[in-house]
Amino acid sequence: MFENASDAPFSIFSSPDISRYEKACDQAILMCDGNLRSTIKALIMANEYLEAELEIALSRSGSQTHVQRVAINAA
Repeated sequence: MFENASDAPFSIFSSPDISRYEKACDQAILMCDGNLRSTIKALIMANEYLEAELEIALSRSGSQTHVQRVAINAA
């Protein structure tokens, strides 16, 4: 896929950043008793919750979100 590791999209992050993500992954997996499917499901649910919260915050500020612009353009 990539000729070498430096071509990978995440190569812009420094080693401490990668280490932080590794630790966060380990913690998430541990919180789900090592069940990777449960971990992924929990992360998807958390992401959907945050997206909904962002939609609410943006609607209160009067800003149109990408989803709202697409819906308006499709109509």
